[in-house]
Amino acid sequence: MDSPLLNHHKAAGAKIAAFSGCALPEFFSADWKDEWRLAREAVALFDTNWHAVALLSGPDRVRYLNAIVSNDVQSLAEGQGTLALLLDPRAHILAELEIYVQPDRLVVLSHASVRERTMATLDKFIIMDDVELEDATARLGTIAIEGEHAGTVVAQATGLSLGGFSEFQGQHAEIAGAPCYVVRRSHFGAPGAQIIGPAEHLATLWDTLYAMVHASHGRPIGMSALNALRLEAEIPWFPLDFDDTVIPHEAALENTHLSFTKGCYTGQEIVERVRSRGQVNRRRVRLTFTTPHPPTAGTKLLADGADAGHVTSSAFSPAAGTSIGMAYLRRETATPGAVVTLDSGATATVLA
Repeated sequence: MDSPLLNHHKAAGAKIAAFSGCALPEFFSADWKDEWRLAREAVALFDTNWHAVALLSGPDRVRYLNAIVSNDVQSLAEGQGTLALLLDPRAHILAELEIYVQPDRLVVLSHASVRERTMATLDKFIIMDDVELEDATARLGTIAIEGEHAGTVVAQATGLSLGGFSEFQGQHAEIAGAPCYVVRRSHFGAPGAQIIGPAEHLATLWDTLYAMVHASHGRPIGMSALNALRLEAEIPWFPLDFDDTVIPHEAALENTHLSFTKGCYTGQEIVERVRSRGQVNRRRVRLTFTTPHPPTAGTKLLADGADAGHVTSSAFSPAAGTSIGMAYLRRETATPGAVVTLDSGATATVLA
């Protein structure tokens, strides 16, 4: 899937690459580490159009969605949001969802790589419920601002105070006359906002925010810098670090994407069984590598010469001065301080 801003980025000289099936900027400058530095020191603007966008309307929309996803939607007030998972009956992760409660609808963001399956699953159980589902991916898009000066940019652009919002809380606004929905949303651990707006207005939104970000000594960043930043912040990405081959506890998502009090939903029986058992046979972990060259996804990891797991994602970390990443390791190896070996002879250490 191409970002609605793709031609805009190309005209600005950005290098475009595919990321989990989505064409997005890899970097805007000759050295992506300059983008990384300004994101940490000032503020960054970045394209988040890897999303598929679903809209749920109708009087039963909240009750319906609450019954099929892993987190509590029923208790969310207007303007609030949350992360959740769409699971199959075996609790395998079909999609990660961002759910936002607006006055007359629910906005649900998932990943474009699983767009068809996500829409089909959301639609599957609408039988007696008064709910309408719309695939709005083609007409809505997203961009984000994040960093130390993000609050200044958001206030200048919208008049909203980012500091007055909790994470995933949002409000309708306008930027340069373009309607949008502004959500407090961090992608790499700093104060940030995600802007959801009509595709035909995204270029206006981007250009307006670009000028403000530049005035705050920031710049646009590509996926190379964003990947390093989010790994440094310990944030996993769907579908790189978790997908339909794992369950939530294996992916270490039980504290961010699950509610254990909300009642029944697809996959809950397995989730509860795993929680009561207290352990899984493998676990997503963070690693620091002894090589500055990031290993590719799928690279095997060995412990005492035996297969211990595999890398899911990695990047060179300017902060660490070496490569860091995420991986799945067998339970007996997935402990802080454990050392595993790559086929290349380099080693990796499990971080707390």
